[in-house]
Amino acid sequence: MRGAHRHKLIKANGIDLHLVEQGEGPLVVLCHGYPGLRYSWRHQLPALAAAGYRAVALDMRGYGRSSRPRDSDQYSFEKTSGDFLAVLDHFGEERAVVIGHDFGAQLAWHLAVHHSEQLRGVGSLCVPYDMALAGGSDIRPTELFASIADNHFFHMHYYQQPDVPESHTLGREREFLTRLFWALCADGELLDWENFPMQGTRYIDVLAEPPRALPWSWLSCEDMDYYVAEYLHAGPELAFIGGINSYRVMDRNWELFRDSAHAPVEIPTLFVGGQEDPVVKLGSPEEFDNMRRLVPDLRVDELLPGAGHFIQQEAPAALNRLLVKFLDSL
Repeated sequence: MRGAHRHKLIKANGIDLHLVEQGEGPLVVLCHGYPGLRYSWRHQLPALAAAGYRAVALDMRGYGRSSRPRDSDQYSFEKTSGDFLAVLDHFGEERAVVIGHDFGAQLAWHLAVHHSEQLRGVGSLCVPYDMALAGGSDIRPTELFASIADNHFFHMHYYQQPDVPESHTLGREREFLTRLFWALCADGELLDWENFPMQGTRYIDVLAEPPRALPWSWLSCEDMDYYVAEYLHAGPELAFIGGINSYRVMDRNWELFRDSAHAPVEIPTLFVGGQEDPVVKLGSPEEFDNMRRLVPDLRVDELLPGAGHFIQQEAPAALNRLLVKFLDSL
């Protein structure tokens, strides 16, 4: 069965959760971010299966073929960690390794602190532990976002507006995804948002039109067709609800779990980012030093040259080597 991936739709934590699995062996759960899908791990599934692991890539709640609740509270760490634990139950496993990217990385860090007994190890792609913009600040996230938005457009503040972001992409889903993928990749210029005012600016208009049409070296026309179809699977009104609500729930997560802020991560850990990733560039050197202080068993700590935010797709061979190296160390 190593050569074939298998789709499943399971009942998990009160929702339908779609996943793809490949391989046999110790369980590795892959959690994507925004914009992402279980498809974002298409290069990792066969590599991990070939290395002797059962790799399971989720459509996180709000994405793809999984349920898409409208209420932002349904995307809290209480809910998403429950989804992860339900996946373990489905496979009859008491423990697994979790690898997360972007918002999936934030969940992975949360699991490492609050559910370490269910983890053999944890991996974060592109989001360092305890990063201020990822909930590690001592002030309320929306207050931090608003302070940045006083100076220029800031997407994390933009997404707090009820209903507004959803309306700005209706009928422009392919254009928005194409611009967002470009802005966050190694060749993009997401941080050009500093040239735009917050008031009256739409995120889609901050994102530059790519200077090169698809295909790109890491994303084909067929890949984009698949992303667009899966985001539209539940209709245009809910196309981006998973990502939008992940921003809107950050205050609630901060309120629920602020007592454990800055807690050490005691289990084996991997961190990999892209040197050209704007999310990595938003992190200060002090935040990376802080991660290394709070994560004593950081077995892999790498920034991949020439890679942007989508390292699973932009640098799959290099990332896969590091993932297998980490998993084999456990």
